[in-house]
Amino acid sequence: MNTEAAFGAALGATGSQPTTVFDALNALTEALVGVRLFTLMTFDAATGEARRIYSNMPDAYPVLGTKPVNETHWTGVVLDRHETFVANDIDEIARVFDDFELIRSLGCESAINVPIVVDGSVIGTINCLHEAGFYTAERVEASNRLKLPGAAAFLLDRLISAKGA
Repeated sequence: MNTEAAFGAALGATGSQPTTVFDALNALTEALVGVRLFTLMTFDAATGEARRIYSNMPDAYPVLGTKPVNETHWTGVVLDRHETFVANDIDEIARVFDDFELIRSLGCESAINVPIVVDGSVIGTINCLHEAGFYTAERVEASNRLKLPGAAAFLLDRLISAKGA
């Protein structure tokens, strides 16, 4: 089964959701774009907070509570203009992410953050990090194929969270 079909199967699976879908989205991202560190973040425009809901390296990047979104060049690109943020060296990452030393310690020196936009608002980002220079124009273009599966994953997370409330 290819990774896109596997994602669809994971979306329809019962039990262990949304982790099953997040794992499948991680595998799809690896196949389409390539990723070393993979995380998913949600954004709440009303509160100005972000929340990590998935990490393939939970020891380094655990799934925890919320944090405020700081206004940076990154927020302008991703949250305001709904464009994919690209940084291909650690200096570019350091300009917008305070945890750049941790990122570098994991062997990552490039990043893309793919905004997932639903109803005109960014509801989350797919965050991919890899070695320096990894996110070429071709890989960034390929990341657009993650937007629909990403929206399904984030909306599933919202649905499950609403059921639990």
